[in-house]
Amino acid sequence: MKNLKQRVLTGWPLSRLLYLGLGSAFVVNSAITEQWFGMAFGAYFASMGLFAFECAFANCFGSNCATDADNKHNSKELMRES
Repeated sequence: MKNLKQRVLTGWPLSRLLYLGLGSAFVVNSAITEQWFGMAFGAYFASMGLFAFECAFANCFGSNCATDADNKHNSKELMRES
């Protein structure tokens, strides 16, 4: 549960804000026009922004495609570690 709280409260790049904002706008617009499939579609993108699983539905969170700003490895070192 602590990991989920950390993911929600930290690390808000522009892409994550866009997912949350546009997904939320899609949900609201779909609710007003009673397009229920659109609400599910918008909720998916809003949750991508809120819970930070932009990369393949959370499959990449914490794996090799999640990069750290302080990571000083080069590609050859990463290949050796795999």
